Amino acid sequence: MKGNRREFLKASGCIAGSALLSAGFAGCLPENKSKQNKKGKRMVLRFYPYDLQLKHAFTLATSSRTTTPVMLTQVEYDGVVGYGEASMPPYLGESHKSVSNFLEKVDLTQFKEPFLLEDILQYVDEIAPGNYAAKASVDIALHDLVGKLMQQPWYRIWGFNPMHTPSTSFTIGIDKPQIVREKTREAAPYNILKVKLGRGNDKEMINNVRAITDKPICVDVNQGWKDRHHALEMVHWLNEQGVVFVEQPMPKTAVDDIAWLTQNSPLPIIADEAIQTVKDIPNILGVYSGINIKLMKCGGMRAAHQMALTAKGLGMKVMLGCMTETSCAVTAAAHLSPLADWADLDGNLLINNDVFDGLKIVNGKVKLPDGAGIGVVKL
Repeated sequence: MKGNRREFLKASGCIAGSALLSAGFAGCLPENKSKQNKKGKRMVLRFYPYDLQLKHAFTLATSSRTTTPVMLTQVEYDGVVGYGEASMPPYLGESHKSVSNFLEKVDLTQFKEPFLLEDILQYVDEIAPGNYAAKASVDIALHDLVGKLMQQPWYRIWGFNPMHTPSTSFTIGIDKPQIVREKTREAAPYNILKVKLGRGNDKEMINNVRAITDKPICVDVNQGWKDRHHALEMVHWLNEQGVVFVEQPMPKTAVDDIAWLTQNSPLPIIADEAIQTVKDIPNILGVYSGINIKLMKCGGMRAAHQMALTAKGLGMKVMLGCMTETSCAVTAAAHLSPLADWADLDGNLLINNDVFDGLKIVNGKVKLPDGAGIGVVKL
């Protein structure tokens, strides 16, 4: 697999600003450029496209795929490099092309130092509306860089106790019964499972998981249920099966139906597709029990931190999720996990061509790395 990554990098090269460079990720700029950056202490952004290969087809209520495009980024300052990532599942509407176009507009050289995170990230946010995964790739790289310069991990900078991390769920996608059982067996090291529903075989999915394990389950319907009475009937049945919460059961536009469901549900109802940034939280207060925060949806670590504190302050549950991502973005999100009621940080576990090493899952629980910044190491 490492050979395949080298061949991919050689073929695709690396984009830095508007120039397409042929060097690999670890040395995208020519040697003289790197020396100029170190001497002049200017921030340099580099980025290149990559495709994640999933171990199993990832099937949701509305789609199925075997790959996920990502963009891997670096921000270098004074010889120190911070790593970042944009993951682009189809529903986000971003692509290698759109992320490249956005990142080409980012000029970090106008800022004297990376510690000006508020100024820098406000500038990045104002370059263009949307493009949240692209923005997250810069945000994560900057946080990694600043943490390394401070020689501290971000959970410590934020003041979080790494012993308070939750267990992470492991995702079981919609599939044939024998494959669902196989995936459930593979998930034996995890304390809670996340089962995808919404394609009309919901009870079959749960029964196949329950044939293998009695561990707690959470379910993600991905807007798959259309009738609120059916939804409530299913929630009551799921409650009897040991399910702990239901994520995005109905279309995000069915606000009144979801509010009714939440009011009558024996289980917490969590918003995913219905929420993206901190500005959306007031609109769903009283409609959902809690929110699923993902760096790729909201624009990175800074925005996710704001969302978590706001939701907790309003008495809402906080779930910390991810897309299919390398260990770079998943580890970045994990620094917020001591704030979360639940974590779904398994995106790196679902792929077979990770290019980073970062967080670990020990006895089913998130274990944060000790390294400075976000604490990842490039493989």
